[in-house]
Amino acid sequence: MNNNEIIMIPIDRIRVLNPRPRDKKKFELIVQSIKNLGLKKPIQVSQRSADEGTEPGYDLVCGQGRIEAFLALGHKEIPAIVVEVSREERLLRSLVENMARRVPHPLALMNEIERLKAEGYSNVEIGKKLDIADDTVGGYLALKTAGEERLLDAAINGKIPLGVAMDIARADSPELQRELLKAYESKELNQSAIRTVRRLVDQRRFIGKERDTDADKKKSRTNAESLINTFKRESQKQKLMVKKARLCDAKLVIIVTALGKLLGDENFFNLLRAESLADIPQYLQDKLAGMKKEAT
Repeated sequence: MNNNEIIMIPIDRIRVLNPRPRDKKKFELIVQSIKNLGLKKPIQVSQRSADEGTEPGYDLVCGQGRIEAFLALGHKEIPAIVVEVSREERLLRSLVENMARRVPHPLALMNEIERLKAEGYSNVEIGKKLDIADDTVGGYLALKTAGEERLLDAAINGKIPLGVAMDIARADSPELQRELLKAYESKELNQSAIRTVRRLVDQRRFIGKERDTDADKKKSRTNAESLINTFKRESQKQKLMVKKARLCDAKLVIIVTALGKLLGDENFFNLLRAESLADIPQYLQDKLAGMKKEAT
């Protein structure tokens, strides 16, 4: 049999000599890739000889993850290349493959994107080949072109969303970028807050250029960390104000409801008239009218 010939082999006839556990997230990526793009590389197996005293079949040389992905997708057969090696060498190759498994450097994906781009492929075509969205391809390329290696690494590694990386990259100084990235990774700022901080920086720079002297700018200049801390303090103040406003609104509802019931009592209303307190603020009148309308 030609060692380069690819044949379809029933999966239930393949024995895994040296199985190893798999990272669930990475395994799901393998399954999704095979589902979308098909099997790019066939597995390797070796046919068991009759003198081994076992049932006829094959021993896996390499490709455990691909077999498990095929099974997860409901396939009964898998493309394979049959190689002629001894049982001892099968075990050795399987062991070497497991030991050699390393998480690829995140920029390896970037290198492949750049290679395909240099060959003239569009972002959409690259996305289809690598099973990623075309806007993700564009985002990675934009970060690489801007020299944002750290943000690119974080985005490819899944530490931060690509959109957040793009927002941080638009910050005008490495110091601000560093602080924004640190604040996001520690969950102190979300993407919306990062955009707000960047706008504050831009506003301060614009106002400074228009109104401050050079001496004033030097005195008022704050570093990125202090600006972020100020933003967080202001955010906490706003949250507290919202909480107080909701509490006041709840109390107002109780007061208006009680007042509506009291005003429905003729004796109480006559008492108010006797004390010259029959006039009600327009705001309360509107509230009472609204409640009556809802009741009807």
